[in-house]
Amino acid sequence: MLHYVDDHIGRLPSIGLTGRRQAAGTDFEPVVRDALVETFFVDYAAAIARAGGIPLLLSMECDPVAVVEQLDGLVLSGGADVDPRRYGATPGPHASGLEPRRDEFELAVLDAAWARGIPVLGICRGTQLINVGRGGTLVPHLPNDSGEAHSFLGYPRHHRAHPVDLIEGSIPHELFGPRITVNSLHHQAVAEPGTGLVVAGRAPDGVVEAIQAVDAPVVGVQWHPEMLDGTDPLFGWLIDNARLRNTTTTARKQEENVVNA
Repeated sequence: MLHYVDDHIGRLPSIGLTGRRQAAGTDFEPVVRDALVETFFVDYAAAIARAGGIPLLLSMECDPVAVVEQLDGLVLSGGADVDPRRYGATPGPHASGLEPRRDEFELAVLDAAWARGIPVLGICRGTQLINVGRGGTLVPHLPNDSGEAHSFLGYPRHHRAHPVDLIEGSIPHELFGPRITVNSLHHQAVAEPGTGLVVAGRAPDGVVEAIQAVDAPVVGVQWHPEMLDGTDPLFGWLIDNARLRNTTTTARKQEENVVNA
C-alpha cells in the first residue's frame, strides 16, 4: 500500500507579512495605552489576497526559523530606517524611528526564507533590509531636491512620482518592460549591493530602485506596489513562485514517502 503526504495540494499559498511594533497609544483605552501592538498597513494584505495568497502577519514573538517552515512566500514591508550600525554607519540627523528588534527579527526571517528557497518580495525598507542582510550598504538620506521626487512631498500615496528604468533580463523588466512610473515614499536607497545581489532598476538620477538575488527568488523594490491600483505583477510573481515551490515540495515529499513505504 502506498502512503502519500497530504499537503493540501491546490491550497492558496501562505504569505508571511512583516510589520512594526509600537505602543498602543491614545487610540486605545488608558489602561492599555502602554501595551505593545504589532501592526501592518492593510494595503499589503489586500495586495497579497488579490494576487491569490493568504496574508499572515508575522509576530516578532515567533521563532523565525519555525515560522518560515510554515510559509510559501514572504513580504518584507516598509517602515522605519534599518539601523545604520548594521552596515557600518552611525545614525545621522535624518534617521527615523529605528527599530532594532524589528531589524533582528526580519533579518532572521529573511535568512531562513533564503535558505529554504522561499520567494521574498521586499518593499521600500524591505529592499534596504535585504541589501543590509547580505552585507550591502545604504544611502542614508536622499534630500528632497536630490533629483527625482523620492521622498514624500504631499501627494497621494498612489501618485506615480517618477520613472524607473529596469535592467534587461531582470525580473522587474520581465514583469513591466523597460520602464515603469512608480510612487515614491523613501528617503534612503541601496548604495553598494550586497553579496549575491544585483541592481535591477534605477531612477533617471541614478538612485537604485530595484534589486534582485542572483541565485534565489528574491526581489526588492523601493516603490510601494501595494498602494497602486489593481493586481500588481510583483505580487503575481510572488504568488506564482510560492505556488511553484509548494507544488515542487509536495511532489518531493510524496516521492520520498513512496520510497519509504
